[in-house]
Parts: sequence; structure tokens; C-alpha cells
Amino acid sequence: MVLSMLILNVYIHVKPEHLEAFQVATIENARHSRLESGVLRFDFVQQTDDATRFMLQEVYRDADAQASHRETAHYHAWAEKVADMLAEPRTRQAYTPVYPPEADW
Repeated sequence: MVLSMLILNVYIHVKPEHLEAFQVATIENARHSRLESGVLRFDFVQQTDDATRFMLQEVYRDADAQASHRETAHYHAWAEKVADMLAEPRTRQAYTPVYPPEADW
């Protein structure tokens, strides 16, 4: 079976003095992202033992949906707004679902 879904875990380390502003900006981006037709999930979580570390888990219907997301005005506004808030460049890992099967998402 060829899987088309794309799951991205984006890891973000924020400067402590920007925690509140980063959260506000990222929640705004997440709200808009969840409205995109190709976005199945867009979760924003904070690490329990280090409040300066966050993860976005983004689930896209396919790679084209992820590419479309990166062209949206809200993504560009977020990336520009948070650029100086980051303690280091964000990193990401891409995954495909194993279980549940795509039909169950």
C-alpha cells in the first residue's frame, strides 16, 4: 500500500523571554492551519520538563497539502513573527502512519 499522508513533528526551542509571545503567535497560526482543507490535525504542545521547548504535530492529507500550507499568509506571518524568538533553528521529522490506517483518520 502506498501511503500519501504526511505527519510532521516540528521541534522548537524558544528563548525564555519570548514564551508568552511565541505561544500567542503559534496558537494563531494553528487556528488558521486547522481550517485548511488538507490539514487533518495541527497540534501545539509544550514539553513538560522544559517550558522553552515545544512541538507542532502537523498531519496533512498528502505532501501537496503540506506544500500549500507553507504558502499561506498565516504561515508566513508566523514564521516572520517568531524568527527572533527561537533559541535555535527549528527541526522536524517526517512520518507516515502505520496504525491506524489512513482510512481511519
